[in-house]
Amino acid sequence: MRMIETDAVIIGAGPVGLFQAFQLGLQDIRCHIVDALPHVGGQCQELYADKPIYDIPGIPVCSGAELIAKLQAQVQPFQPTLHLEQQVTECKPQADGRIALTTSDGTQFLSKTVFIAAGVGAFQPRPLIVEGAAELEGACVHYGLPVTHNMSGKDILVIGQDEDAISAALSLANSSHSKPHSVTLMHRRDVFDAPDELVQSMRNAVSSGQLLLQIGQITALHTHQATLQRVTIATAQGEAIEKPAHHIVAFLGISPKLGPIAQWELAMQRKQLEVNTENFSTSVRGIFAVGDINTYPGKKKLILCGFHEATLAAFRAADFVYPERNTPLQYTTTSTALHRLLGVAPKTNA
Repeated sequence: MRMIETDAVIIGAGPVGLFQAFQLGLQDIRCHIVDALPHVGGQCQELYADKPIYDIPGIPVCSGAELIAKLQAQVQPFQPTLHLEQQVTECKPQADGRIALTTSDGTQFLSKTVFIAAGVGAFQPRPLIVEGAAELEGACVHYGLPVTHNMSGKDILVIGQDEDAISAALSLANSSHSKPHSVTLMHRRDVFDAPDELVQSMRNAVSSGQLLLQIGQITALHTHQATLQRVTIATAQGEAIEKPAHHIVAFLGISPKLGPIAQWELAMQRKQLEVNTENFSTSVRGIFAVGDINTYPGKKKLILCGFHEATLAAFRAADFVYPERNTPLQYTTTSTALHRLLGVAPKTNA
């Protein structure tokens, strides 16, 4: 795979990562954004998409999803390149002052600057905590769709209680391309966190026999020659039953993990990156940390504080990208240069 040479790479596509891209754009610095999730938004989108946020300046109230939509619209003039469902696994300073990065998909970058806006870490699927599950991951135990294995004639167990789990169970049950022998949706309680119409569709499929519903929790996996054959389930009535299962598709939520960042030889304190508050640079030249991932005296984990950090970091990055340029402070209200970058025409009085 070819090396992508760029001015900036942002690790994390949450609200601070998106605003970092906007501030870099105002400095005429184009960037690439890498995130482990399949969509932008980070915690805002994953954990409180529908919950109200009251402390964003100038916005009395908005949901997490609405804030992300506004930030996407704001950064759109600069068109940052997104690399989703990838995690930066390597980050190494080079002799020429640039930084080499590699992602889990093998994408490689050579960048003048790097901005770590990874929040509390890269979101990873919560694993199934049953003996032997880790050894079957990728072969018989899967976290989310799509699953590339042939499901034809197999017994499939979908675990979860949210919209994604129900949608996946219905999709597998309705599959005509690779028809499973059976599809069972399982959750520890007969309560589901999904739109009413989707839950009703699920219950209709159960009533028609198209989909099975099991209330309980897996307590054991049974394999033959490293292939899943059946599971033991503790039911809500306290009984232990065995059920055939060749594949498990689990939707158990997500949790953040610091991951490879801990191995990048950056100064850290309690799993957070130490920064210089003058410009939010880390201990390694050209690498900045903004948002919840950093720490300094008086640090407050607020989105608006991350916006401030991203702004100062962008000004410092301009020194790396344009060392011969004196970077003046300009205002978007009056600067024709910024209007040009934003693609807007200045308003004139009639």
